[in-house]
Amino acid sequence: MQTNTSIAYVLLRRLRTPLVVLVSAYAISIIGMTLIPGVDDQGRPWRMDFFHAFYFVSFMGTTIGFGELPYAFTYTQRAWTLVSIYLTVISWLYTIGVLLRIFQDSGFRRLVDYASFTRAVRRIRNPFFLICGYGDTGSLLVRALTERGLNAVVVDNNHERIETLETAGLPLYVPGLVADSADPEVLDRAGLAHHNCVGVVALTNNDKTNLTIAITGKLIAPETRVFCRAESHDIAANMSSFGTDYTLNPFDSFAERFAMAIHSPSMYLLYDWFTSERQTPLTEPLSPPSGKWILCGYGRFGKALQRYLSSEDMEITIIEADPKGTRAPADIIVGRGTEAETLEKARVKKAGGIIAGTDNDANNLSIIMTAKALNPDLFTVARQNETRNDAIFNAANIDLVVERGNIIARKISALIITPLLADFLKFSKPYNNQWANILISRISGVTGNNPPYTWEINVDETSAPAICESINENLSVTLKDLGRDPKNRDAQLKCMPLMIKHNQSQTLLPEENTKLSIGDQILFCGHETASSNMHYMIQNYNTLSYARTGEELPSGTVWKYLTGLKTR
Repeated sequence: MQTNTSIAYVLLRRLRTPLVVLVSAYAISIIGMTLIPGVDDQGRPWRMDFFHAFYFVSFMGTTIGFGELPYAFTYTQRAWTLVSIYLTVISWLYTIGVLLRIFQDSGFRRLVDYASFTRAVRRIRNPFFLICGYGDTGSLLVRALTERGLNAVVVDNNHERIETLETAGLPLYVPGLVADSADPEVLDRAGLAHHNCVGVVALTNNDKTNLTIAITGKLIAPETRVFCRAESHDIAANMSSFGTDYTLNPFDSFAERFAMAIHSPSMYLLYDWFTSERQTPLTEPLSPPSGKWILCGYGRFGKALQRYLSSEDMEITIIEADPKGTRAPADIIVGRGTEAETLEKARVKKAGGIIAGTDNDANNLSIIMTAKALNPDLFTVARQNETRNDAIFNAANIDLVVERGNIIARKISALIITPLLADFLKFSKPYNNQWANILISRISGVTGNNPPYTWEINVDETSAPAICESINENLSVTLKDLGRDPKNRDAQLKCMPLMIKHNQSQTLLPEENTKLSIGDQILFCGHETASSNMHYMIQNYNTLSYARTGEELPSGTVWKYLTGLKTR
């Protein structure tokens, strides 16, 4: 309401002079028409009253032209009519010109957009996530959320990014606002304190801004989950100190996964499958060599990789153009890595792999091309900084492309959509590569060539009333029952349970005869249609009963009555 009042106030204030001119022109024209005498149809003197004068000047000023009324005008009246026409038309042109300038004013447009955005947020009736920052990471995350039927609200300080929301072709409408997301008032208007706001995601390019968003989120809405990207370890520690739920560093995340790919390729493949985008073909196993590696670039990305790869007892040669600025070790090779001479000093012909990890896409591509010309058998890894360069990196035939926006977006979407998936991946780390290979075979048998669709089942009265009702009646419900087709219990849904969690205990890959109890949380993977069928079954007692026993219970009042007579 306050925003709408501000728009009206600003509009009236800027139109003050044009309105005064327009009202004055009409007043002069109307008074003149009442004062100038005319004659009626009998030739008698007659003066126009204020109503007729106002009526005549109104349609005359807009050049509609209904004619002279109620009697033919005298020459004096017609002369005054000419004066009034030019006076009112010029006044209208002046007023319309000022009005157009107001609408074209960037400040006024921002005020209108702000009001429209606020109304759109207030109208949201479903749970939504507030996304601060709509760059590469934010756009990928918003698409992943909306494809899962989750609403989102976006705030970004770049006007062009917000404009792309309208042309992104998202499944759901996403309100967007051009504003500073570090401003607490902006966050409040964006729905931070809204009862349907279930999470805040800080994805700006500035760690300090993300820190401010995290602090504001925890102070204004303590129960709301906060996800933050932090490329600085100091900022990440600060975020964690006051209760930020998830702090994610894109460089550490990739370095950890890359180390996993070296010592456990199958576990890396599982992680990649579970966090991949929908409608994306399954990736092939990645097998980077464990011998000598060359790392070009010793910024935050390079430091994270060296830290994790050193734990794998790998020999790493670092190439850095600015050793003082990056505080590189003393035994590095100075250079960019784009020159053959520098790569030869690093013994590229004896290396098993090379990582181009600078903050410049052109340099990274040049490093890869030069290195492959010297050693065609190299395993190549390149850092991609901008999404718009997708076509170039795809054409370069690089074994592994690191796009930090994609890494964080996939990780956050997994945490939001299926929180149990993060637990499953964490608890499965200690298992060996053979265990992962068996799981990969089982998943492939269920999903075929498509990435596994993951979902959760919470056994409570809200999410699974049919299961709770059955358990309360001392009827057992097993994982095998949930995996039956609700239309044909002899057929199995294309899915498999990955983990069942009860209180603080969890079981990975539980047996199908595991009995469920109230409070259980179950993570499934499989086809999306299996998820729909399973969610329908756990909402309907009769459907679940058919899956359990094979007996179809009466559902209608008449059918129940007739069934009762038959059993007497």
